[in-house]
Amino acid sequence: MSRHQGANGNGKSSGGRQGKSAKAKSGRGRNNGKGKTLAGGNAPLKAHINAKKTSNADDIRLNKYIANSGVCSRRDADMHIAVGSVTVNGKVITEMGYKVKLSDEVRFDGARINPEKKTYVLLNKPKGFATTTSEHKGRTVMDLVANATTVRIKPIGRLGRNSLGLLLFTNDDKIVQKFTNSKNGVPRLFEVELDKNLKYEDFKKIQEGFKIAGKTIQVEEISYVDGAPKSIIGIKIKNTGNSILHTIFDELGYDIVKLDCVAIAHLTKKDLPRGHWKHLTLQEINNLKML
Repeated sequence: MSRHQGANGNGKSSGGRQGKSAKAKSGRGRNNGKGKTLAGGNAPLKAHINAKKTSNADDIRLNKYIANSGVCSRRDADMHIAVGSVTVNGKVITEMGYKVKLSDEVRFDGARINPEKKTYVLLNKPKGFATTTSEHKGRTVMDLVANATTVRIKPIGRLGRNSLGLLLFTNDDKIVQKFTNSKNGVPRLFEVELDKNLKYEDFKKIQEGFKIAGKTIQVEEISYVDGAPKSIIGIKIKNTGNSILHTIFDELGYDIVKLDCVAIAHLTKKDLPRGHWKHLTLQEINNLKML
């Protein structure tokens, strides 16, 4: 719980600064004499002012961005910029004082760099939350980790809105590549509850791999869960999404009642209640990097 409290504290502090900035800017527009923005026709103007404030707040000088990423000093960064070693969103930048946003893709000698501290957050996702960074999809997993860090993290892979379980968030591109690498990938263990018992012949078919629409479908492991009905299956995959599981069981004539990611590689739900998150320990991070 202390980790949650600490994260909430960071979020509160950040929100306080934004609120103060927004208040100062709103005073520049038309108002009713009491410091309140008028409704109706002034609403678009207010939205424009707030949007401009957010954009300016995100701006950072390119040499500082490079220095913060640990590549070199600001002075050296200026030299590398001048000779064309730096690109922003695919475009070579040689302008001194050029400003970028944290969301921009900045590359130094072809390698992408990031000025933010590498952060790793593990969430035990409940039902009803979409795995997306979009703000127009209702309740999302980003709402659940909003107070975890001020660093811009994103979920790796997807869990359906009604799926449960572990979801890893990070801003570490190398870890993301480990998950999305089609040859290696990172194993995830799911507990799948079906609408009826899984027949043994279907169990063997999944275990050995079979073709759907001409494509061979394979999983890493499959097993019945000890002490549970034959309708509850443990199945391990390396795909970043879980649509392959729906594809398998739809083809075999089963409906998935419950889908729960119970492990990602060595990471488990131990001491992590549903709807809660935690920061990975140094050992857990190192173990991920060694996969």
